[in-house]
Amino acid sequence: MIEKNKYGHIERLGPATKHSLLGLKAAYKYELAFRQEVFLSVLLTPIAIYIADTFVEFALLMSGIFIILITELLNSAIEATVDRVGLEHHELSGRAKDIGSAAVFVSLIYFVVVWLSKIYTML
Repeated sequence: MIEKNKYGHIERLGPATKHSLLGLKAAYKYELAFRQEVFLSVLLTPIAIYIADTFVEFALLMSGIFIILITELLNSAIEATVDRVGLEHHELSGRAKDIGSAAVFVSLIYFVVVWLSKIYTML
């Protein structure tokens, strides 16, 4: 028999938010790269507000920042899961970590392309 969720749709919002905030706190506490990217986002958000000519430009500039943060969170989750399974070297564990790292790298490329295209149009 399928166990029924003890929360209704609205009641799930509180626990889901709590766990999300715990995840953000853990990432900030344990992941240096995430802390660096949060610092980058705090630094660049006011700059994005200043240099964006339209809301769409602002949204695009911010998307580069948020995609980096999202990808870093997912990469950190992958790494924590792989490390939980075992710390011994395994080809698939290394591949999972490398692919997660590649995802962060691609998000950084996206960020650079978006921000450089804005800077180029300002010249």
